[in-house]
Amino acid sequence: MTTPKRLEYSVSERSGTPASAEPDWTAEHLLLSGLARCSLSSLEYYAKRVNVQVSGSADANGVVTRRDSDGRYAFVETRVALNVDVRPPLESEELTKLLDSAEYGCFIGASLTAKPAYEWRVNGESISR
Repeated sequence: MTTPKRLEYSVSERSGTPASAEPDWTAEHLLLSGLARCSLSSLEYYAKRVNVQVSGSADANGVVTRRDSDGRYAFVETRVALNVDVRPPLESEELTKLLDSAEYGCFIGASLTAKPAYEWRVNGESISR
């Protein structure tokens, strides 16, 4: 039996800047860029609702290979690492609610079969979730 191809993709996006597409990006890169951008936009939306300002960046990566369930090539792993500043800083419980809302509100992440694993760094501190 042959081993299926395993393709890995990565992108980076920043809040407050237009989405960028490199000339050699594939559709897979664009999907990850959308996931990163959607995660940042969702965070910004929910931050406004609690009167805080956010800025930062998101790196998204994913693995495409043959799925066990149906033998089709698809994203089988996705991850979004966000490094953001939240001003003013929030207490732990409020911050947890904000990050939960941001993850929930990203419709691209919610649309993927391979649900994204989110990693958060807020105001320079890694947030365990």
